[in-house]
Amino acid sequence: MSTPTVADKTIPVVRGLPVVGSVADLARDPAAFFVRSYLEHGPVFRVRALNRTLTVLAGPELARWMGSRDGQASLRSKEVWQGLVDEYGATRTLTGVDGPEHRRLREVMRRGYSREALRGRLDDVVAITDGCLDQDWRAGTAVPVVTAIQYMVTSQLGILLTGHAPREYVTDIRTVILYILNALVTEQRPAIVLKRPKYRRAKARVNELGRQMIRDHRNRPAAVGDARTLVDDIMDAHDRDPSLVSADDLVLALTGPYVAGLDTVANTLSSLVYAVLKHPEVLERVRAEADAVFARGPVTDASLADMPSINGAVMEAMRLYPIAVAQPRVADRDFEYAGYRIREGEPVYCAVTVPHFLPEFFQNPQAFDIDRFSPERREHATPGAYAPFGKGPHTCLGKGIADVQMTLTAARLFHRLDLALDPPDYVLRRKAAPTPGPTMGFRVRVTEVRRPGVSPER
Repeated sequence: MSTPTVADKTIPVVRGLPVVGSVADLARDPAAFFVRSYLEHGPVFRVRALNRTLTVLAGPELARWMGSRDGQASLRSKEVWQGLVDEYGATRTLTGVDGPEHRRLREVMRRGYSREALRGRLDDVVAITDGCLDQDWRAGTAVPVVTAIQYMVTSQLGILLTGHAPREYVTDIRTVILYILNALVTEQRPAIVLKRPKYRRAKARVNELGRQMIRDHRNRPAAVGDARTLVDDIMDAHDRDPSLVSADDLVLALTGPYVAGLDTVANTLSSLVYAVLKHPEVLERVRAEADAVFARGPVTDASLADMPSINGAVMEAMRLYPIAVAQPRVADRDFEYAGYRIREGEPVYCAVTVPHFLPEFFQNPQAFDIDRFSPERREHATPGAYAPFGKGPHTCLGKGIADVQMTLTAARLFHRLDLALDPPDYVLRRKAAPTPGPTMGFRVRVTEVRRPGVSPER
């Protein structure tokens, strides 16, 4: 019998329910669903979800391929994000362009999204965090973790980027994220939901925030050196080259950090809080490390290196509870992957986090183990094994600032507060509509304030 050619091979289809396909599995736990499907069908399979059929690429070779010349020439992002662009009346967004145009926009925003943006401002992050802890995490109260951390993340990003914490816009930003990602990106909901008054009001408020950011920038003296922010870089790029960053693109670009960071950072930190509280031995190590760092005085870059357990907890939360489970793309041409032919125009999901749950890379992968990333073990170092920020040319631009933000926030939280799960035997419930993370019902009780905070105005 002759061996089938690439063109002859039929891509396996994951079994699903009539009509709805695998919608329920994707909504419940997409990471686990993609792992099961990969183990059953291999590195290429198709998934039916309502009226869509998605081609999924997976496996440890995927990350390398996405960054290769062949991978970059085979996938595009425009259609995935075009609905978002149209909804804002914009011309482009960073996530929705590829090739040289993507690289030019990425360079405009690179510094503002990187660790460089926090140079000399780590104590500001601590002070902002303390202000949120004092306001939302009082002794004796039961705290809705996801909501409280969303307020904290928005305050951090707002003050660091613009000098103002737009806490009053958190609910609006959250509503816009939910509706746009569900209706226009993942298409889990019909686009008609964007006509709902709740969404229209929230969108108007986010637009108002963006316009206020533009006015504030125009009304203050030009920033120089380390005082420059992402807002300064975007506005200067617009003034310098309106063809690259047009006036129609400003609101989307300026509010982008809130949209990108609200769910991703908040969901990861919320998952980390749960995992640490479930593991008392980890809590003891994290607390001792944080206490030692803050006892030495102002926080520096060296302080971050002195928190290996907290860094390990952040990395492990991103591995075990990934946010960017799969990167949606469209086939830009006919191409071959793992022996299968993918046709131009096919929706493609690149499930880069499947290796997070494979025992050949991570020992006992379902366990929360903060020592995986130690110099002695380095389980994440195998190429393709660890991809919490995605892979390829669209790797998350904000990973540098997010790492610092999550590490310092986690350290300060456990340094200042004694927390307990509420109820004590709570088992984390998660959702994926549209971003994977804990449900809003996850709460902790503040049993004691261990340390005083510092004033955000100091």
